[in-house]
Order: sequence, then structure tokens, then C-alpha cells
Amino acid sequence: MSKDTIPVRKGEELNLPALEKFLQDHIENLPGGPLEILQFFAGHSNLTYQIKKGGWEAVLRRPPLGPVAPKAHDMEREYKILSDLHPIFPVAPKPLLFSNNEMIVGSPFFLMERKKGLVIDTFFPAGITVTEDLCRSLSEVMVNRLVELHAIDYREMGLAEISKPDGFMERQVHGWIGRYERAKTDEIDGLEQLKRWLADHTPKKHEATIIHYDYKFNNAMFNEDLTDMVGLFDWEMTTVGDPLADLGVAMSYWNQSDDSELLINGLGKAPVTAVHEGFLSRNEFIELYAKKSGRDVSNLNFYLTFAYFKLAVIGQQIYYRYKKGQTTDTRFANFNSFVKNLILHAANVAD
Repeated sequence: MSKDTIPVRKGEELNLPALEKFLQDHIENLPGGPLEILQFFAGHSNLTYQIKKGGWEAVLRRPPLGPVAPKAHDMEREYKILSDLHPIFPVAPKPLLFSNNEMIVGSPFFLMERKKGLVIDTFFPAGITVTEDLCRSLSEVMVNRLVELHAIDYREMGLAEISKPDGFMERQVHGWIGRYERAKTDEIDGLEQLKRWLADHTPKKHEATIIHYDYKFNNAMFNEDLTDMVGLFDWEMTTVGDPLADLGVAMSYWNQSDDSELLINGLGKAPVTAVHEGFLSRNEFIELYAKKSGRDVSNLNFYLTFAYFKLAVIGQQIYYRYKKGQTTDTRFANFNSFVKNLILHAANVAD
């Protein structure tokens, strides 16, 4: 078992005989031996598995259990995005196969290459000497890759066909407000004022670039000496839209040591960026992005407010599934408190 996998969680098992037959029918020169399946423990949304058979291995990705929001967790769309993006942005994993046959694992799914490296979330792997220089270097790699992604000409890719960059931010604000209403469980003070503020302050015009839209430290994989990024995962939200929205989302995940305890520990243990000296602060990250990309970031307050709200909605959707018994993952039992805190924090950022 690798450092980023665990035995498959109860209730999230795959149909091994059906999957093995699918692989035998579609993978050339598939080795013999038993089919081995482990689960990646990171992430709170889609289910991701490591599958191995002999010397062959890949990653299988499928939606979460239970009903999902409309247009969310679209495996075919993510597969097509990776197919377009991997040749020119190789940190995006190479996709291998897509299937919409729900008889195999219970939903549409796709297979992609298994990248090897280090994923850092709440701690550094044993044997690594953590220095301020290392932490700053990792921060700069994160900035550089985001700038690089935003510099790709989307008009030469298939993404142009499935994206509507005009009016992107207005659709985003009203769309995420709608998602919250559909997954609402508790009354939260200040929520209505926050929704009005977001609607009133939405930029009417903006640039359009490819955006990852879930760009965070634990979605990145680094090489063994931590000098470069070798993988970037979770492309389900990728589209063509406002690059500052992408930066805002990245900063909503980028905790620093002087954040509130609820913000730092909202998703579990504190991330390394809030624990170790040397990581760029959010302001430093934003300033370095502006310098390297040449973009005006003076209105980033709106984008950061919206990003915290968007993160709250994602948490609310997960908590709604837990309340309805659609998932039994106990990590989600107290997500209502996390959501409330994010709503309050978003309102404070807006002010």
C-alpha cells in the first residue's frame, strides 16, 4: 500500500468481476494475476481508486454515491478535458478509457494514468527536512503552474466548444446560490445579505482562460525532491472562465498560520501552509501571481469572498448527502459547522 492509499471504505467497494472483465476487454496485453484495488483517502467528493493487475496500474474515478447535483461529477466531461489538456499541460494526468456503462462500477467512470510522486496535505513525508526555503519554493511552484495554465490558448482546444466565457461570473454567482438553496439544511445568519452582496458586486467583464477551479495544495503531486509539480488532479470543475476566480478559489484553500482555528481545521487537520514557516501568505501568493501573469488583482476581494461562499456550498452539498444517508462517511458529520463558519468568514471578507 502506498502512502496515499487505504483499503476501500465500507460501502464504496467496486464490482471486481465486472471491472476485471471490462479491463480484459479494453486493455491490450493486460497482465495476469489478481485485480487489486485500493482507495485514495484524500478528497471529499468523487471516489478515486488505485487499480493494479500484475505490473499494470491505473486510477479509476467515479462520482460519489447517491444522487448528485445536476451537471456535477460529469466523468465524460472530465475525461474529454484531460484528453485535450494532457498533451500541452502534462501535469494533467493522461486519460486512458471512459465508460458510461453503469453496470460495471455503478456509475459512469474513467481510467487515467497513475502518476508517482509526493502529495502533501497536513504533513510532510518522513525523511524530508522542512526548511523555510523549501516551503517558499513549493509556494512558487504552485504560483508558476497556475500562471502557466492560465497562459494556454483555450481557443485552440476542444474546451472552446463546451465553454461559455461571456457572462461567466454572473452565471457562477447565481448558479452557486441556487446550488446552496437546493442543498439547504440549516438557517444561517447573514447568508441573505452575503448573497445580495455577491450579486451586486459581480464583475460584468473579465478575461477568459482555462481555469482548474479546484486548485489547491493537496490536488498537486510533486517529484521526490520537491522541486517541481509532476501531477495536478481533480479537473471536474475545469472550464473557460475568469482566471481571477481560479486564483480566488486557490486562496480560499491556502490557509496561513494567523487564520482562525475553525478555518484552518475545517476540513480536518491543519494544512502544512498554516503550520510551517516559509510558505507564502495569501497576499504574497496573490502579488507573485500578479507579477508573473501581468494581471490586475485589485478586485480580488470579490473573488475571495465568492470563493469562500463557493467552498461553503460544496461543504453544504456534502453535508446534505450525509444528512440524507446518501453517504455514511463520518468525516462529514460536522460539516454544518464548517459551512456556517465559511459563510460568516465570507461575509467578513466582503466587509
